[in-house]
Amino acid sequence: MQALIALEDSTIIPARSFTGPGEALGEMVFNTSMTGYQEVLSDPSYTGQLVTMTYPLIGNYGVNDQDMESDIAHPKAFLVRQYQPRPSNFRSTGTLADFLKKFGILGVEGFDTRMLTRKLRTAGAMKAVVSTETANPEALVAKARNWAGMVGQDMVERVTCKSPYAWTGEGMKPGANFPEQGRFKVVVYDFGVKRNQLRMLAKHQCRVLVVPAYTKAEEVLALQPDGVFLSNGPGDPAGVRGVQEEVKKLIGKLPLFGICLGHQIIALALGCRTYKLKFGHRGGNQPVKNLATDKVEITSQNHGFCVDKDSLPPDVVMTHVNLNDNSLEGLKHSRLPLFSVQYHPEFAAGPHDARYLFAEFIRMMENR
Repeated sequence: MQALIALEDSTIIPARSFTGPGEALGEMVFNTSMTGYQEVLSDPSYTGQLVTMTYPLIGNYGVNDQDMESDIAHPKAFLVRQYQPRPSNFRSTGTLADFLKKFGILGVEGFDTRMLTRKLRTAGAMKAVVSTETANPEALVAKARNWAGMVGQDMVERVTCKSPYAWTGEGMKPGANFPEQGRFKVVVYDFGVKRNQLRMLAKHQCRVLVVPAYTKAEEVLALQPDGVFLSNGPGDPAGVRGVQEEVKKLIGKLPLFGICLGHQIIALALGCRTYKLKFGHRGGNQPVKNLATDKVEITSQNHGFCVDKDSLPPDVVMTHVNLNDNSLEGLKHSRLPLFSVQYHPEFAAGPHDARYLFAEFIRMMENR
């Protein structure tokens, strides 16, 4: 089925749908990972986006239930150079096309994804429409331009849990009680949490209780946790209403560890500024330098916003830096038990270089 990709700069790209009819409006971004497309699709951080994969062959190992990072898939459209309809992998239980259809995501192939990636790298992430239903290019461009965009929007409200639940070895257990097994009681703020973050905390002997993003600090403190973890999530951190004020109330009272959006919200609570990156960092091969060890870590990343390193207050120091663009990738407080990173140390999917950060969080709780 023929499809059109329309960007806000009037670029029109003919393509074809491999999931049937549909139309998707959102922010066009690209991901440089060679594997892990199911983890990309089930990552809540991609809410509101149209995701282009730079690796040309996608779908060759199918999909399965074990690689889901949440209950559903989140992008509005998934764009690839060439879809592989016949998966070959012993873990596969279905095709990528059927997976996308199940969650109402438009799948598109048959165009030059590297050309689109170069355009996004040059001009920046753009508003866009992918459609099989409208053949008028001018109408699609106008629709893209009229979309509100990501800046200032609260995308977290679309993905956060509605009520607390405990994370156990068997999965989720509704209710505001910590699991019985484990040394440390950890409250997880769900801004769009990936399941492997919960798995990593559980592996480090944490009793994990997940709460909605808008939970008040007083409610968290009343649970008497040993630490608080702030998860990843979609969109502009400055658009998440009321959360940074609650996190500010927790600073200095409990050990805090944040990842991705959680890192940005901690930074805002500390008085830092955030800004939108030109085209973001999305992929499983981003080089980050640990300034304490002088070692380089290859990391998994997915973010379009960043903390302004020039806005750090005197008692907050930068701990990690991105070697591609020199942007801030981690921070810690010089006196208080608090640290956060912009990238994803839970490696789902991605390299294992940064998993030591979970052990650092444990040490912080041991020493409180």
